[in-house]
Amino acid sequence: MNSQHEISSEVLTLSTIENIIKNNIKLVLSESAFEKITLCRAFLDDIVEKNDTLHYGINTGFGSLCDIAISKDEIADLQLNLIMSHACGVGEEVPQEIIQLMLLLKIQSLSYGFSGISIDVINLLLAFYNKEIYPVIYQLGSLGASGDLAPLAHLSLPLVGLGEVWYKGQKVSASIALQQEGLKPIKLKAKEGLALLNGTQFSLAYAVWCSLESNRLYNLSNMTTAISLDGFSCQLSPFDDRLHQIRSHEGQIDVAATIRQWLYDSEIAQNKKMSVQDPYAFRCVPQVHGATYQALAHIESIITTEVNSVTDNPIVFADDQEIISGGNFHAQLLALPLDYLAIAMAEMGNISERRLYQLIGGKRNLPPFLIDDAGLNSGLMIAQYTAASIVSQNKQYCTPASVDSIVSCNGQEDHVSMAANAATKAYKVVKNVEILIAIEFMAAVQALEFRKPQKTASKLENIIESYRKKIPKLVKDRILSTDIELTKLFLRTVE
Repeated sequence: MNSQHEISSEVLTLSTIENIIKNNIKLVLSESAFEKITLCRAFLDDIVEKNDTLHYGINTGFGSLCDIAISKDEIADLQLNLIMSHACGVGEEVPQEIIQLMLLLKIQSLSYGFSGISIDVINLLLAFYNKEIYPVIYQLGSLGASGDLAPLAHLSLPLVGLGEVWYKGQKVSASIALQQEGLKPIKLKAKEGLALLNGTQFSLAYAVWCSLESNRLYNLSNMTTAISLDGFSCQLSPFDDRLHQIRSHEGQIDVAATIRQWLYDSEIAQNKKMSVQDPYAFRCVPQVHGATYQALAHIESIITTEVNSVTDNPIVFADDQEIISGGNFHAQLLALPLDYLAIAMAEMGNISERRLYQLIGGKRNLPPFLIDDAGLNSGLMIAQYTAASIVSQNKQYCTPASVDSIVSCNGQEDHVSMAANAATKAYKVVKNVEILIAIEFMAAVQALEFRKPQKTASKLENIIESYRKKIPKLVKDRILSTDIELTKLFLRTVE
């Protein structure tokens, strides 16, 4: 396995990002990226030296102040002022797993040689990533247009020796972390502050994380569903390939095939069933999970394109000797998919809770709430309440952020995407769905206890055996919040 990943113009896929993060792979700049960055910066320095034409954010003010000229000797102050004034983030801190992605994605976007950034800035960003120096960033402050301004300002503050960072497990001032690592803060040149703050990397980092985690949860949900099907003694006929071929949606076909694979040697699945048809939460899994599958595939394609894009403003085309102002920072292309992702995952969580509800209902020779001596014991009664509350909260989080907009900057920025709000909401939904799957898994495995001595499929039995070494059968009431957390952690180990 490579210990380094070269930042280059080669397509950076989400699977590659996942590999970089999981295996703690360090980042280095490719020679081709170095040359492009250097060439672009040289052209921009020449433009600044001449100072004979106004270029937005290079020798002008920002936003609605774009017509105010800035003298050559004030350009460095302009960039520092930009970072400090825009560091207006509030609310909860951004998780470090997201900040790590922000650093990676910002480095990638700047590496194409269209942003006018200097090698010194790139090298310091690389040092932050490789040495795990994570700037303290706050969730609120971005409108998803003109870039994720406030969050990216907080990402940038430590580069100039300001703000706070997470370093070796502690929150410290950026100056301390820089000093301990033998790093020096940079003095920003023309456009560098703007290049750092313009861009979609805050929303995009959340999108990348949500996409990767959602795919993991999709696979876990299919596995858990297979256990639930046997736990509730369901028919396998709804998963017959012939049914799905005549509707021919890829996701539907994939889910049905996956369930058949999980249950191919299940004793319980071969039993004669008590009911002619099962409830929709079991019978319609291919259709519901399949829709989520297709949504996630669509969303991943959009996110991958954004990962490999330049999203600041203005754009420096050194080869063409031009600087062009545009709107690549506008994150509508992320806002819509992030809302879509939240909805798709919420629905997968919704149907999971419905299966849970059926499992604990005292039907099909299962005891009420999946516990012996029900009455004295409440079993999984309130675990379903917890799941129901989460499902309801997810519905509230699924109100689209992308249909909202608000005028800012004296009317100059008169349509914004709200992608950042869509991103943080989607993150919460995905986190919630992980809990829902864990609770369903608990119930499904508990239901199988009452099917013994018959067994489910051998592969599932192996997983359950490993699980039971950590969380024993529920024989009498105990504190279930601990079980839920341990189940969630266990499922993170299941491949």
